[in-house]
Amino acid sequence: MKPHITLVNPAAPVGATMHWPFALLGLGYIAAVLEKAKYKVDVIDCQISNLSLEEFKEEIKKRQPDIVGVTSSTLTYKTGLKLIKEVKELLPNCIIIAGGPHVTFWDDHALEECPELDIVVRKEGENTILELVQKIEAGKSYDDVLGITYRKNGEIVRTPDRPYIEDLDSLPFPARHLWPMEKFKDYEDVLYLIMSRGCVYWCEFCCTVRMHGRKFRMRSPKNVVDELEFLHKTYGHKKFTFCDDAFTVDQPRIEEFCDEILKRNLKIEWNCGSRVDLVTKELLAKMKEAGCVSFWCGIESGTQQVLDAMKKGITPELTEKVLGWVRELGLKPAPNVILGFPGETKESAWDTIKFVEKVAPDDLGFYNVATPFPGTPLYDLVKEKGWLRVTDFDKYDTTRPIFETPQLSMKELGKLREGAFHHYYLRRAYFLDKKRRFKLSTAIVVAIHFIANIKLKLRRKQNF
Repeated sequence: MKPHITLVNPAAPVGATMHWPFALLGLGYIAAVLEKAKYKVDVIDCQISNLSLEEFKEEIKKRQPDIVGVTSSTLTYKTGLKLIKEVKELLPNCIIIAGGPHVTFWDDHALEECPELDIVVRKEGENTILELVQKIEAGKSYDDVLGITYRKNGEIVRTPDRPYIEDLDSLPFPARHLWPMEKFKDYEDVLYLIMSRGCVYWCEFCCTVRMHGRKFRMRSPKNVVDELEFLHKTYGHKKFTFCDDAFTVDQPRIEEFCDEILKRNLKIEWNCGSRVDLVTKELLAKMKEAGCVSFWCGIESGTQQVLDAMKKGITPELTEKVLGWVRELGLKPAPNVILGFPGETKESAWDTIKFVEKVAPDDLGFYNVATPFPGTPLYDLVKEKGWLRVTDFDKYDTTRPIFETPQLSMKELGKLREGAFHHYYLRRAYFLDKKRRFKLSTAIVVAIHFIANIKLKLRRKQNF
């Protein structure tokens, strides 16, 4: 009999600031690959279903899986361990696998911290999980499965990394039908997908290269538009978000993608994130014609010194130029900022805050705190320097200071982030600075954003 697999998305810790729930693409792809191989698969998403620990246990007892796969980010890592312990207590013979970006770089620690965890899948999981399940089904050893970390004879064993999937078109579309899709409309009427994996850059705060490789791999435009068309017809959604780290690396292929949307007369809206050095005005215009409404970009800092420390590879002048194009074309710029990176001072932070207001005066700006996630060069640096002050991963939500440097204390950084929000939003919106234009739509979006976060926190079960 083929094993029954349950995939689990843990809840966020109470009090954490986190994006509202959405169908996880990683679990969705893994589920689709397993379904294609004729395995019985289901999903327990504790976030979208707002499950308490007791409710999760009831779901596991009801389903009685043979294999459980738990994904986790750094923020949901500890909650994931709680679920793993509960599963093993309820189903002692169940094989439990953990995957995702955090355990990829925390594999030996995870196995040491959680004796109930059997196997860690590192990096891309689709082919690794499939091979693992096939080995388990056949009762064979999985010693030769690439990309896993596990225990053998009391020792932790790490097999060599698995090569990355070169042909992304070979993957089936994520198995979104395993999620309660109707519940996502309670948060936002947007579906998520990817165009590519990997990145050609290696910023100090990012783990993408270590997770997905420095070689950029891209789906064909036809394959992506096929998925958009399928989602539009199946679920009635018209709004989409691309989760790529650098959507526009291959600009000719993005033009082909836009042409494919236009050829099919697909009436949709979408947004994407990329770098300011990977677009032209002509490409942005083409994207807008094909339904793009918003352009997310990591400007990170308004000072060259901090950008260089991050190894970002851009300049404030280029950022200002590109966001000028974005506004001119009628797209919404969504600049992302990282405050408190090593080398940051109070002066440079305020320079950045003022810079964001200059380049995106009537739109949303997102101020994050530099967070040393395992797997990033930033984590290695902070550990080496002895600057790390917070080791509780429940606090790693990019809003709270985690480390401090000789130039900037945690207390100072916290005040800077709070000041950034007040300066960017409240000063213009609520103090009616008549010297500047203020769009009501911005106030509405900001209000919705904050209300949504409050709503999420109130809905989360306290016993997690």
